[in-house]
Amino acid sequence: MTGNKEQQEISVIGRLLSLEALVFVMGVALVIYGLATGTHWKTIMGVAVVLAVVLIFRFCRRRRGE
Repeated sequence: MTGNKEQQEISVIGRLLSLEALVFVMGVALVIYGLATGTHWKTIMGVAVVLAVVLIFRFCRRRRGE
């Protein structure tokens, strides 16, 4: 039973530290930075990054059959 719990914890940690999550966080940070400095180009790029990550995640999840 403890092995299964450890495997679940590793899976959650792996998911939190995955590349998709990192890119998503960077996109959100770019949006916040763009809004704080008033730079519209950075805000637009941040929104584009966040939308791209969401679309790629949804597309890949459908392709895997989940």
